[in-house]
Amino acid sequence: MSDSAILATRLENYTIKHPEEVLLVHAQIEGEADQVIVFRGFSSSLVRPTAFDPEVPALPADAVIQQIDRMKSPYQPQSPQYLEQGLTPADFIAKLEAQGF
Repeated sequence: MSDSAILATRLENYTIKHPEEVLLVHAQIEGEADQVIVFRGFSSSLVRPTAFDPEVPALPADAVIQQIDRMKSPYQPQSPQYLEQGLTPADFIAKLEAQGF
């Protein structure tokens, strides 16, 4: 499993434990910019089609995660309520590890 796939799984697990949060993941997938919402253990692309099977992550193993934004749930695209913006993958991994994820 790639580092991106491992991080994507950890992000989904984080949102199961924190249903009051939505994560907005900015990534490069197949050379194109994408934004993926992660909420309550599931992910969905805002740019590309998402698989009908919720067990198929929207972030493929070869995705390059650039930054992660934490927002209050529910996600309101017209007026998002950010808790933190622009976290690098390393920043978020440190946050996960500090919380025991």
